[in-house]
Amino acid sequence: MTAAVLNGMFGNGQLKALTGPVLIVMILAMMILPLPPFVLDLLFTFNIALGLMVLMTAMYTTKPLDFAAFPTILLLTTLLRLSLNVASTRVVLMEGHTGPDAAGKVIEAFGHFLVGGNFAVGIVVFVILVVINFVVITKGAGRIAEVSARFTLDAMPGKQMAIDADLNAGLIGEADARKRRTEISQEAEFYGSMDGASKFVRGDAIAGILILLITIIGGLAVGVLQHDLSMAEATNNYILLAVGDGLVAQIPALVISTAAGLVVSRVGTGSDLGAQVIDQLFARRQVLMLAAIVLFVLGVIPGMPHFVFLLLGGGLAAIGYWLKQREQMPAPVAEAAPVATPEAAQEASWDDIVPVDTLGLEVGYRLIPLVDKAQDGELLRRIKAIRKKFAQEVGFLPPAVHIRDNLELKPAGYRITLKGVVVGEGESYPGQFLAINPGRASGTLPGAPTKDPAFGLPATWIDAAQRDRAMSSGFTVVDSGTVVATHLSHLVTQNAAALLGRAEVQQLIDHFSRSTPKLIEDLVPKLIPFSTLQKVLQNLLTEGVHVRDLRSIVETLTDHAARTQDPTELTIAVRTSLGASIVQQIYGAAPELAVIVIDPELEKVLGQALAAEGFGLEPGLAETLLRESGVAVRHQETLGLPTALLVPDRLRQPLSRLLRRALPQLRVLAHAEIPDSRSVRVSSIVGAAQG
Repeated sequence: MTAAVLNGMFGNGQLKALTGPVLIVMILAMMILPLPPFVLDLLFTFNIALGLMVLMTAMYTTKPLDFAAFPTILLLTTLLRLSLNVASTRVVLMEGHTGPDAAGKVIEAFGHFLVGGNFAVGIVVFVILVVINFVVITKGAGRIAEVSARFTLDAMPGKQMAIDADLNAGLIGEADARKRRTEISQEAEFYGSMDGASKFVRGDAIAGILILLITIIGGLAVGVLQHDLSMAEATNNYILLAVGDGLVAQIPALVISTAAGLVVSRVGTGSDLGAQVIDQLFARRQVLMLAAIVLFVLGVIPGMPHFVFLLLGGGLAAIGYWLKQREQMPAPVAEAAPVATPEAAQEASWDDIVPVDTLGLEVGYRLIPLVDKAQDGELLRRIKAIRKKFAQEVGFLPPAVHIRDNLELKPAGYRITLKGVVVGEGESYPGQFLAINPGRASGTLPGAPTKDPAFGLPATWIDAAQRDRAMSSGFTVVDSGTVVATHLSHLVTQNAAALLGRAEVQQLIDHFSRSTPKLIEDLVPKLIPFSTLQKVLQNLLTEGVHVRDLRSIVETLTDHAARTQDPTELTIAVRTSLGASIVQQIYGAAPELAVIVIDPELEKVLGQALAAEGFGLEPGLAETLLRESGVAVRHQETLGLPTALLVPDRLRQPLSRLLRRALPQLRVLAHAEIPDSRSVRVSSIVGAAQG
């Protein structure tokens, strides 16, 4: 009834929040308010049960952070024991003259049953427990926590850098990175808290000794001086009660100290303590056999307890023999599938038609571990990261990559297909590294020379021992999985337009409609057909323009759809509206744009050719334009500048189509696409020699 009333008043969440303050108030109240012996029995029993619960929880955790509340629990249990000591001492001094059960049955049982009613034995046992707790367990656990806290703090920068590297490489997302950073911070805080919390137990042990001495001295004084007991009666009553009180408090303290040692001394292997000990201590039968032999030798020595040594030696030998038999047992063989009897050829059906994969990755047998889910293939994680990064940067989710092995390929070969057509292939050697020369590396490396499959740069396959040397010489060194992932990422970005099918466009529209449904309804299909929208988006992707800003694209198409339905004209209008985004994609936030321009005379000739139907160029003029554009591109790359050609608006689209195949890295911009906030500087001129 009370719980229901409290739940109705505060709610379930608020009721849990009240547990801590109420518990602290009750513990502090025990130091002030007198408690009857029966309540003391309940609280001492609860203290013992709490210690066992903490110990069991510590044994079943797989890593320290699974029990992150342990430092706080350590403080609360220490405070609970001290409060019980105060309450029981009060009862012992006030009622100790009445007999050995004055402070409750629990203290009486610990004072009589555990030490046989002999207060000298009780004092010795109590001191031994305090020494074990204070000198051995607590001191060792505190030292481990202190060293772990220092090492964890020293390793934090390196762990943070590793997380940032994985995030930049696309191996993890922002949420995973934030979670891992939080775990690193919590781990450092945990070991720091454990280092301080161990001082509570140390102080508790010292307090236990002082409380025992104070209770004995005070009890003898009260019994002899106030209650007129003889020294023998006072000694028997008060010392036994004091010893029982000390033992009933020290045993839970020892249990919780042991739990603290277990928590901070764990090395995380993903299993609990019991499984970890069994798997590692009894893993080698040779160890058990050697231990059994030593016990047998000790057992046959005259004067030794033969039965005990031979019994344990025989037990270890039996376990070792059982492990040997288990190792020699043949692995279970799966039953062979029954051989199907040949039947008459079945009729062909539509199920025999296998659809062509939009994106495919075929690997040789040596690369299978990279893509095997059972072996935690790293390439699978990289492909997921590639699709996620592509969606975030380009603006739509590409199709899933269908991976399969192909025995026709070389053992270390791979092949990337787009709608069944091979668009890229190469070789990648697991266990080796590809040292790529970005143009500024010095020296040569021992290994197999090759080319980077993604960008065609000169490279060399090297062993792991040559990795540091290659990096110090200026080479870019990547592992075999990164080689395949980079090649796949490059081809996916390069063929973004081909990957944007009707299904992807529909999914893009559905996603956009969740936030602005009215805007897309006014465009498709009222003003332009679905196919026109798809063609405009494909035109943008073909020229390397991202479609993330779908709102601006839809608004521009809505404004111009009444004037024209031509996808090319609509693409020009969309590019103009996205001019600031296009320029930022190429130049970043630089206020000055270093561009390539066309010589005025050549520009005039091109304008005249544009006036002719079909934009026909003479072969000699087209060859000159491509050659001079290539020279300008190489000049820009030498200067470390972006390769962008700035032309009049009417020339942009035909020149882009002409130059795209020969110079895919060259971006063609129109004057109308340059924002007013950017200034332009001419760094190269195409065709200046012809002027």
